[in-house]
Amino acid sequence: MRRVVFRILTVLTVFLLAGAATAQADTPFRPTGAIEAAFSQRGPWEVTAQAGFGCCDSTGAAYDIWYPTDLGARGVRHPIITWGDGTNAVPRQYAYLLEHLASWGFVVIAAENRTTGSGADIAGAARYLIDASREPSSVFHDRLDPDAVGAVGHSQGASGAINAMAGSGGMIKTAVPMEIPAESFCSGNLISCADVRKLTSGSVLFVNGADDALISPSNQPPWQPQGLQSNRAYYDAVPAAVTKAWGTLVRANHNDPQGQPDCARASVPCTTGVYGYLGYPTAWLMAHLQNSEAAQAAFTPGSGEFYAPNPNWANQIGSASR
Repeated sequence: MRRVVFRILTVLTVFLLAGAATAQADTPFRPTGAIEAAFSQRGPWEVTAQAGFGCCDSTGAAYDIWYPTDLGARGVRHPIITWGDGTNAVPRQYAYLLEHLASWGFVVIAAENRTTGSGADIAGAARYLIDASREPSSVFHDRLDPDAVGAVGHSQGASGAINAMAGSGGMIKTAVPMEIPAESFCSGNLISCADVRKLTSGSVLFVNGADDALISPSNQPPWQPQGLQSNRAYYDAVPAAVTKAWGTLVRANHNDPQGQPDCARASVPCTTGVYGYLGYPTAWLMAHLQNSEAAQAAFTPGSGEFYAPNPNWANQIGSASR
């Protein structure tokens, strides 16, 4: 009976953590590395945002998008980022982060879908954009790079990003799961787990907050059962053929990715806001989808800036690109 009650409480906690009232921010986050600082800044592209741009995913949810206003300028073909919401959350709660990514030249699509863990609709959103790029009447016609697709998500959406990549047949090349839930929080069709062991190629960057010790712990808590119950366990389970990295933001909590950019309008709990989720995740996507050598330098094992001692980061570990 205790186990049943605990399971119900933990599932409810996931829902509450994804979307309720405001919280106060801690001391502002300040990047210490030059590469992180550069990609923490807004990128060179002006951004257009449009809610309800298209319809629909398998649940009937509309697509929201963020994209460079001057699409295709100088012959650029833009990479695609498909986003996964946390449980019971919607894209507008992540607007600052998603606009930031678009300012670096990505076209970002996010379904207004509150249960994204299976990854099916995250992958489907990317296919929606790829199909649009083939339509002469679309603003995206001949302006997207269908061979440069990444999946990013928060909480349940982090599980969805991994599942979308694993089930995409190679369409999704990289994933950035933020605050990926421990396996014990999965509950049948309510919340889907991520199975990183199904990944066969590409790359993945895990990011979690040190203060998120329940939903997305860094290391295996003694009270959790065996399995993928921590970011370390997820990282270790990723097959060797996949390029991987993991880092923990020292003061961040579960819902800091929802900062706009601080915690004034974010869901509880929030400590530093979205700042820590901007620099290195953007650099990772730039490295793997836009072939940025400056960004890739941050993740060179043994010498990259990401792995250097840093008061904002812990647990930095990674494998070489393949």
